[in-house]
Amino acid sequence: MMTEGWKKSSYSNGSGGDCVEARRDVAAVLMRDTQNREAGHLALAGSEWTALLGALASAK
Repeated sequence: MMTEGWKKSSYSNGSGGDCVEARRDVAAVLMRDTQNREAGHLALAGSEWTALLGALASAK
């Protein structure tokens, strides 16, 4: 299944706008565009994922 294990961002508003999904893999956190799943995903090491979340939180 295309969506198995993927979690949609809690900031996704359900209007079909800018949404991302994330999934934990063995060695990384995977991130993809909900509207363009066929394009693939980004793989971030745990430290990179933590840094990204920190940067996003401080940008609010």
